[in-house]
Amino acid sequence: MFSACSQAPAETSESGTGTEDYTFAIVFKNTGNPYGEKEMEGFRIAIEDEMEYNCILKAPENPTAEDQITIINELVGQQVDCIAMVGNDFDALQPALQAAMAEGIKVISLDSAVNPDSRMVHINQADPEAIGRTLIQAASDMTGNSGQIAILSATSQASNQNVWIEWMRTEMEEGDYNMDLVEVAYGDDLRDKSVSETEGLLQKYPDLKCIIAPTTVGIAAAGKVLTDKSLGGQVALTGLGLPSEMAEYIENGVCEYMYLWNPLDVGYLSGYAAAALVKGEITGAEGDTFDAGALGSYEVVGSSDGGTQILLGAPFKFDASNIAAWKTVY
Repeated sequence: MFSACSQAPAETSESGTGTEDYTFAIVFKNTGNPYGEKEMEGFRIAIEDEMEYNCILKAPENPTAEDQITIINELVGQQVDCIAMVGNDFDALQPALQAAMAEGIKVISLDSAVNPDSRMVHINQADPEAIGRTLIQAASDMTGNSGQIAILSATSQASNQNVWIEWMRTEMEEGDYNMDLVEVAYGDDLRDKSVSETEGLLQKYPDLKCIIAPTTVGIAAAGKVLTDKSLGGQVALTGLGLPSEMAEYIENGVCEYMYLWNPLDVGYLSGYAAAALVKGEITGAEGDTFDAGALGSYEVVGSSDGGTQILLGAPFKFDASNIAAWKTVY
């Protein structure tokens, strides 16, 4: 994993030494998201610190497609060379992103994909199938493969969340599970709403045995609620979380273990992929290869949505045996 560096500001930031006349922009889902701040920072490190190009960090206040479209249009007006999108909606950004590409701007998505007609390639943090299946297997392990479980997701339009949830359902259908998935709740990647949704699940399902939160905001919110209500050991918690935010809940036993990848690496890999596109080293076609700095060489492969993608690597398990070493990293 790429080493953590200084945290990027959530608000708009423009920087860079500009030794080449290239400007790269990354657009995250919304401001105030620690995961997003680190993802943008990884992108900035690759673009600005290592390749010495100009870098723009953008994020709307609210996680909506409409607000991201406004930012995309502004970036087109600025004639940036590449836009890297963390999409708030799989399809809704298509007209704006196609308009950007018609102007010669390279467009990639990362983390939360936009549809293949809206991008040249997607940078995926891990295999979606592996994530979905792994989280159901974790819930089964924590509950003894029985009882009610619920999912606390981000927004209902988030493509990465929806693909992971589809694979969770597939794993439950194909595997020998006695668990009952009672609800998928949506906290919109907002901490207060995620807290409210967690409280609602606990009230609605008093026999709930496990919450799966495949979102860093959601799992931290659920961890706080379960801790405040002294429900550790009664309601299990797993999902995708930042070690720095989840250390408290792993150490106090509320969350036995959870998974993630390094968001700095996702942003960093995206920066190098964006630069390779702009410089004509790759086109985003299956079989293309490029160098991603400290992360090494990567290949463009096919994606289940019909487009192409670049896979960062497998999800990493965090538990009591390693959380102390990772909580100060990111």
